[in-house]
Amino acid sequence: MANNKQTDVIFGLYNDEEDLLRAVKAAKNDHLDIYDVYSPFPVHGLDPLLELEESRLHQAGFIYGAIGTLTAFLGMSWIFTKDWPNIFGGKPYWSVPAFIPITFEMTVLFSAIGMTVTFYIINGLGPGVVNTYLDDRITDDKFCIAFDKSAVSAERAESFFKSTGASEVNSKTI
Repeated sequence: MANNKQTDVIFGLYNDEEDLLRAVKAAKNDHLDIYDVYSPFPVHGLDPLLELEESRLHQAGFIYGAIGTLTAFLGMSWIFTKDWPNIFGGKPYWSVPAFIPITFEMTVLFSAIGMTVTFYIINGLGPGVVNTYLDDRITDDKFCIAFDKSAVSAERAESFFKSTGASEVNSKTI
């Protein structure tokens, strides 16, 4: 999912998430097209401001869990009734209560692994992927709003960042 297109961005760094939220609101009010917003941790209330859709990862997790449940239950049903029909302690061949712990564990395993792999694929992460960063401090303690230079003039972006209290304004090609 790597994007080979080079984009020139101008970005402002903020020291606090409240300043970031106010700046995003101001950008929306000024009808500025935000390229992206970066933060070192999830910021409560940022998704609705950016009009982001809810993730469908939990739906994928349910599907992976259902596959794990079916795999465990059907696998044990086949093993204990057709492949290896042994009577353990007087239990019948098809003893559903005995299947519950393994079925639960397989549900959790399939769901966790499936969601992790799906997350990495959708976000273009994984071994060998080289990600470009606007600024190394964004992953530590800075918050960032970036504008595409082709959509917003550098002068307008700089005045916006100055008016919203950005601690720094930089530009970079990513």
